[in-house]
Amino acid sequence: MRHRTVGHLHLDKAHVRLGSLDFGPFTFDVAPGERIAILGPSGAGKSTLLKLLSGEYATTSGLLNVMGRRLSTFDPVSLSHLLAVLPQTYPNTFDMPVKLVIGLGRLGKQSDANVEQIIRQAALLARADHLLERTTVGLSGGELARVHLARVFAQLWDACDGILLVDEPLAAFDPGLALELSEHLAMFTRLRQHTLIAVLHDVQLALQGFDRLIMLERGQVFADCSASLDAVPALECLFGVRFLVHQTEEVLFLRATTSTRDR
Repeated sequence: MRHRTVGHLHLDKAHVRLGSLDFGPFTFDVAPGERIAILGPSGAGKSTLLKLLSGEYATTSGLLNVMGRRLSTFDPVSLSHLLAVLPQTYPNTFDMPVKLVIGLGRLGKQSDANVEQIIRQAALLARADHLLERTTVGLSGGELARVHLARVFAQLWDACDGILLVDEPLAAFDPGLALELSEHLAMFTRLRQHTLIAVLHDVQLALQGFDRLIMLERGQVFADCSASLDAVPALECLFGVRFLVHQTEEVLFLRATTSTRDR
């Protein structure tokens, strides 16, 4: 059992119903600066939980507090000052300047004299600086993903102790760029003491780059544990596989080798 401390996020029997599907109840706390990976099979409710945490989905029952206050009581502007969301997909219906898309992260700032500088710095950190003079039409999926990563960087650029929710943030990138941007995301959150909660399918990244794993199965918490090799048996049970594990002082290698699901 993990030690619980009331922190940035507090859920107490939070539940959401979408049509005929039930998710939850979820009961856990997230401490300031914590790095949490949400893992589970397809359809387990990972993105649904992230949307619940962001306020996109309202709780059907139970409690969801952000910094000691019910999430539902925040107005959008106030919430945007402390919570940013990077979704899994990015609608690209309209032809918009890349600078404008990144600048959307700065909406609601009362005094934003450095907005141009922040946009450029956020784009550089997301490796999207070469796209600043372009529009969104014609961008590849990976390029658009970098633009939206820059948007959430810009949103929380001059904040501390915020919350960043990301859904498969590296899925659109090649391995080299994914590694680089994973390091940039970690650096960005650590320097500002932001809490990071990420939906992932990459188990190795979850174990290497995060403090804690929340595993979901069929809309409920299957396990909540530290991100260490001690979590491997639970991960094997969750995904129905056996993992081959090799660890040195510098490298962790994890590969699924055998399915244990009923054939």
